[in-house]
Amino acid sequence: MAAPKKGRGPAVGQGRPGRALALILIAMVALAGGMFLSGHTTPRLGIDLAGGTSITLEAQNQPGKPNAINQTNMDTAVGIIERRVNGLGVSEAEVQTQGNKNIIVNIPKGTNSKQAQEQVGTTAQLYFRPVLTVQASGPEAPKPSDSASPSASGTPKPGESAQGEDKATDGDKPQGEEATGSEATPSASATTQGRAVTGALTKDDPTPGASDKPKASESPEASPSADPATAKLQEEFTKLDCTDPKQRTDAGKNAKPTDSIVACGSNVPGSYEKYILGPAEVSGADVDDAKGAIDQQSGEWIVSMEFTSAGAKKFQTITGRLAQQQPPMNQFAIVLDGEVVSAPSVRQALSKNAQISGSFDQQSAEDLGNILSYGALPLTFKEVSVTTVTAALGSEQLQAGLIAGAIGLALVIIYLVVYYRGLAFIALLSLLVSGILTYTIMALLGPAIGFALNLPAVCGAIVAIGITADSFIVYFERIRDEIREGRTLRPAIERAWPRARRTILVSDFVSFLAAAVLFIVTVGKVQGFAFTLGLTTLLDVVVVFLFTKPLMTLMGRTKFFSKGGPWSGLDPKRLGAQPPLRRSRRVNAPTEPKEA
Repeated sequence: MAAPKKGRGPAVGQGRPGRALALILIAMVALAGGMFLSGHTTPRLGIDLAGGTSITLEAQNQPGKPNAINQTNMDTAVGIIERRVNGLGVSEAEVQTQGNKNIIVNIPKGTNSKQAQEQVGTTAQLYFRPVLTVQASGPEAPKPSDSASPSASGTPKPGESAQGEDKATDGDKPQGEEATGSEATPSASATTQGRAVTGALTKDDPTPGASDKPKASESPEASPSADPATAKLQEEFTKLDCTDPKQRTDAGKNAKPTDSIVACGSNVPGSYEKYILGPAEVSGADVDDAKGAIDQQSGEWIVSMEFTSAGAKKFQTITGRLAQQQPPMNQFAIVLDGEVVSAPSVRQALSKNAQISGSFDQQSAEDLGNILSYGALPLTFKEVSVTTVTAALGSEQLQAGLIAGAIGLALVIIYLVVYYRGLAFIALLSLLVSGILTYTIMALLGPAIGFALNLPAVCGAIVAIGITADSFIVYFERIRDEIREGRTLRPAIERAWPRARRTILVSDFVSFLAAAVLFIVTVGKVQGFAFTLGLTTLLDVVVVFLFTKPLMTLMGRTKFFSKGGPWSGLDPKRLGAQPPLRRSRRVNAPTEPKEA
């Protein structure tokens, strides 16, 4: 059996192009179906296209820290605020410095944007302070004569009882349970957030309908103190009305961590408690991680905390001391921007890991975890302005960008039709497939990872048209080169592919690498450009491998392209094809007859 002659037939097997085309068509249908089933048929828009809120924060000078406002602390604050906002699921939020002491936070419209706006306003340092006294604050709160008074050291005097309040009898249930005891039922004035902190927790719920008057263990009778600072603190506590928004906001602000302060907190909307809190013993910087989660045993929402090594030692010291106290002095308050966001009671000494449980739902647990994780800023800030950004200007710019993109696409199509003729049909179908994949993926990435389409991202998509068209041109030119060398169309298609494939992969790798570096080193809107450029570059590889090449293989089997007509774009005469090289037969020189 004779061996096949070299140089005949395709050098590379033509494979099964139908499978590749079927695969990409299935992927397109699945993405489109997922888009319609999810109800997100359009991509999420960024603040410049959909509008949103712009917040200006101004750094404030802190007592005893005249040089706290510096570039390092400002950059740290920007990073924490950005993580804090994005921790709520608000993507494409832009956080950047303006001048020496201002931070601009742009939050686009969308889910959780209002919640993010509220939390951005509370950007001061986070502290853990022991509770010395707590009392309900409002129209039905006890009169000033019933309120508690700290001793010279900032703690109530032992053995004293509130004026007009009977002492507990032996048969009465004490205010503070033991660390391993059952649920405590303090009165409303002793209740903080109805929460406890421990390694394995139980709820510490208030008793419904309990008296608003302080109990003996928490509200000693006011007595004169020789310490002027303590007397001033008692006066502030007596006058504090947490139902007044201004008093509630100003209480405890700009105080040194080493000072005792008065502060307000709220357990139920419309209901407030006022506190006397001791010096801060743990700061938010000591919290390594915190998050809301579901307790596997009880099925309730909790907040788990993990401290740094230094913070664990501090937390073990404070919880070990508080666990031996009676309510409310067995509680520590989590204070953010001078406001008590939670004040759980301590049941046992804790160190590196702790959990806060109680009256949590999913939202409140995640909010507190987010505050604990990202609330420890190196500076305090004042909210200077909050403005609503309309999408009018962005819409005009988007319209101009789309017009520019349409003009560019039209020029690309004209060039392909004039120069490549019939091959332009394959290029246009490939561009259409790439556009469908890009649109559906962008629409699905909005609810999935919070991707928002902004003006730079639109620019990235327009640039991708040129990148994708360049891949087609590389492949088409390789095919035409093979035809110029005298090969027929079908072998030319297969021989051209390995060479074109290497060039396309190298080109796309360089584009993707540039997009990745740009995404890493930039922030805000420029990341949208980088993300879109990287996404479309990856899709270019998918389209060329799974659609353009298989379609070219199928089209090469049709008469229109295989005959190489003038409108096919593969006319050998127009390409200046050379006849196939053939080996010439060796002609032996005639030999002269030998002489006899």
